[in-house]
Amino acid sequence: MATERLSMRQTREILRQKWSLGRTHREVAQSLRISTGAVGTTVLRARTAGLDWAQVDALSDDVLHARVYGPPTPPTHHRAVPDCAYLHAERRRPGVTLELLHLEYLEQHPDGYRYTQFCEVYRRWVQHRGLSMRQVHRAGAKLFVDYAGKKPTIIEATTGEVIAVELFVAVLGASNYTYAEATRTQQVPDWIASHQRAFAFFGGVTEAIVPDQLKSGVVVSCRYEPGVQRTYDAFAQHYGTVILPARPAKPRDKAKIEVAVQIVERWILARLRHETFFSLAALNARIAELLADLNARPMRLYRASRRELFARLDQPALRPLPAEAFVYSDWKIGARVNIDYHIELHGHYYSVPYALVHEHVDACLTATTIEIFHRGQRIAAHPRRTARGQHTTDPAHMPKAHQHHLEWTPSRLIDWAHTIGPHTAALVQAILADRPHPEQGYRSCLGILRLAKRDGAERLEAACARAGAVDARSYRHVDSILKHGLDRLAPPAPSPQLTLTPVHEHLRGRDYYQ
Repeated sequence: MATERLSMRQTREILRQKWSLGRTHREVAQSLRISTGAVGTTVLRARTAGLDWAQVDALSDDVLHARVYGPPTPPTHHRAVPDCAYLHAERRRPGVTLELLHLEYLEQHPDGYRYTQFCEVYRRWVQHRGLSMRQVHRAGAKLFVDYAGKKPTIIEATTGEVIAVELFVAVLGASNYTYAEATRTQQVPDWIASHQRAFAFFGGVTEAIVPDQLKSGVVVSCRYEPGVQRTYDAFAQHYGTVILPARPAKPRDKAKIEVAVQIVERWILARLRHETFFSLAALNARIAELLADLNARPMRLYRASRRELFARLDQPALRPLPAEAFVYSDWKIGARVNIDYHIELHGHYYSVPYALVHEHVDACLTATTIEIFHRGQRIAAHPRRTARGQHTTDPAHMPKAHQHHLEWTPSRLIDWAHTIGPHTAALVQAILADRPHPEQGYRSCLGILRLAKRDGAERLEAACARAGAVDARSYRHVDSILKHGLDRLAPPAPSPQLTLTPVHEHLRGRDYYQ
């Protein structure tokens, strides 16, 4: 059986002790814990190669190995090397094993590697693949956030229902200072509120936030250009930070939060397994107690607690919190402007400038206001209303013709008619009173009043008097009177009054015929 070849370090040490120190074979063997035969063989090989200690000391390991042991013997038989990348991809398929892949390999290369060497070639390839880069975390640079996979629970006091809630975790990169809380959901309102409370807990803002690509934070999942959710981006701008989503399916991009979630699950969630909570507030109060204990616990590798490292590293480097709290808002993207220059938001209709009819706009909804944007520019703002089916209209958004229509009121029409004459005013009042809704008479009245431009105020007053006498209450009647010159004729005689026949003795009455 062949003996194991000595390393180059041992070879150099043998030659140094023999040629530089002049020690015996036995003394060299005892110091290196090898056999005397190995010492003698090494010295003999070096002398045969014509080496001395000065040359050995100057040669690299590869050159020394070639001079002492000779160049590597080329293989006498070349075997097909397995395609390790293909093997690695195929192993992800259900039921595919290395043994099956080896059999398929032998079908193509009957004289290829046997199973043991086949597996060794693949394992060596895997060892040199997937190297992990060491990340250096600067103080105050990044906040890593995510939700835990395991969920705490609360019990609904009235029904006894067990409700699973979410566990939000945030950790600072440099100090590992951790924040955790329970929320009802992972929806955007809870997601944003958890960030706000986390920054308040830390007392400052980091330069960047590193989330996973969950839907509440990233609406377009992409390795290169992820689309950050609109409200989340507005939150980051308000706090003076940026969002740097981790790549999809790359947990090493956010190894800090992966470890922090695991620690929170072990040191907080696991300690709650025998406790019962009937409200989210009670659960978060208990989590806060355990969180304080976790942050105060010394870390063996750092020889300090998370709180001590936070005070030393991250806290001085954090940016100040904004002076005003962030106001949460929802966004509706791509709302289409209807033909009446309004958009629908939660059943209510809000106006935009009429020139944007059929265009698509974005709407930002807060608890009290509605802001509407077109191509990044704010074009409208309204108080938020809850009445479904109603309209909120800014007169400035209307066309000129529609604005003029809004300016007409019954009192204004009557005042205008009084400037022409009392008969005209009486006719306008009669028309407005005759319609089920006053606005139904606006056009008739406007038409009548504008006849003064064509025929003059005197003729119009006379025509209105004649129309009033015959109980004609429409624009067409007044226009016809003026066209046919009837306003110049004497007013029609009043119709005779019908008088009742007086009662006297010759009238029998209906009772007579009973």
